[in-house]
Amino acid sequence: MAKLQTKWLCKECGNTQSQWSGNCSGCKAWNTIEKFLESKTSSSRSSFGFSQTNQKPISILEVEIGAEERFTSGFTEVDKVFGGGIVRGSFTLIGGEPGIGKSTLMIQCAKNLADRGKKVLYVTGEESLSQAAMRAKRVKAEHKDLYLYQETSFSRIVHQIEELKPDFMILDSIQICHKEEITSPPGSVAQVKEIAISLMKIAKELSVTTLAVGHVTKGGDVAGPKVLEHIVDTVLEFEGDRDLEIRMLRSKKNRFGKSEEMAIFSMHEEGLKEEENPSMIFLEKRKSAQTGSAIGTILEGSRPIFIDIESLVVPTNAMTPTRKASGFDPVRLAIILAVLEKKVGMHFSSYDVFLSIAGGIKVKDPAVDLALSLSIASSFTNKKIDSDIVVIGEVGLGGEVRNVQKIQNRLKEVASHGFKKVVVPKGNKKIEDFEGLEIIEVSFVDEAIQKLLV
Repeated sequence: MAKLQTKWLCKECGNTQSQWSGNCSGCKAWNTIEKFLESKTSSSRSSFGFSQTNQKPISILEVEIGAEERFTSGFTEVDKVFGGGIVRGSFTLIGGEPGIGKSTLMIQCAKNLADRGKKVLYVTGEESLSQAAMRAKRVKAEHKDLYLYQETSFSRIVHQIEELKPDFMILDSIQICHKEEITSPPGSVAQVKEIAISLMKIAKELSVTTLAVGHVTKGGDVAGPKVLEHIVDTVLEFEGDRDLEIRMLRSKKNRFGKSEEMAIFSMHEEGLKEEENPSMIFLEKRKSAQTGSAIGTILEGSRPIFIDIESLVVPTNAMTPTRKASGFDPVRLAIILAVLEKKVGMHFSSYDVFLSIAGGIKVKDPAVDLALSLSIASSFTNKKIDSDIVVIGEVGLGGEVRNVQKIQNRLKEVASHGFKKVVVPKGNKKIEDFEGLEIIEVSFVDEAIQKLLV
């Protein structure tokens, strides 16, 4: 029998140590060290290892750079997220909450790839073959070149890859698979790390384009060590509210294209349907102007998207007023409230403040700060903002409205959707006039409130 060796591995960075310590010697994180046993005679490095080749270092000027071969997923929006299609021999990790639709998206992409003459191996470890086949039938994803395989043993999965020689492999999910030579249970830091390394080598050496589904933690991050995200070529996040039909596929990391690109889907009984005009998805249920509502824009990659920001400010008798934000950073919300109190004179110490981004989308773009401020001010003063106005601008701690990136792209999108007015930071460069669009420039938050809340 192979001799087992005790190691200690950091679940954040993947660094290994010979003994336990309170913090990691690599990333210095605390309470992240876990114990696992590994066989001395077997390791993922011995199979599909780059070290077995006889390559030598060469000058960067002598390296031959070939054109990337890309395959279409059958979804135009998904291809944009990948940067123009899925690159041959790449390794992609797709994370998302349970029940959000990851498996549905994967089986639909598998069918689209099979339609284009590719052989696809779909490995399901969490469902039986009949369950996976039922889903495929429901979303009309049946094809003779789409092969289902129910297995959790990684060695058996590798054997089927060598036998079938697929162009694509989809693993659902990476946390359920295990290597027999590693004594840690499936989903542990050691198992996930070693399987990810092996999958990357299979993808590169055998040109098997690999897509692996990953579980997420309570915080929304992909479960497992951070090294998992460093190993793969592309990291995609599939998110959305399970109570709503909107789903979003966002690129978090992409070695072959731009990150932060996003595709919008709507979930139906027959599967996922991509939405070519995502802006109107978030605004379609918006009625006429009402208090506490403002329209802003965010950039997802290079594409501007409209969002509806809803605020509710109500009096409270509680000693500590409530601050709740859905789809927005609560720390950023606290900063905006502090600016409104200090620079505008709106006091929220006896008011509860609730904020929601319609459609379940999560917003990080600082260009929505001004729209958020006006939304809160609208609810606080009980005054409406016209429904044909779009608000763009970042808010500083001094109450100033700061310039935003790619203002021209945002204004072009505003004009194309028929809005009449747009509020922008004064002095923002590269602002051009658009026919039928009135541009209102402001320098401070209180100035914007005075111009819009009448």
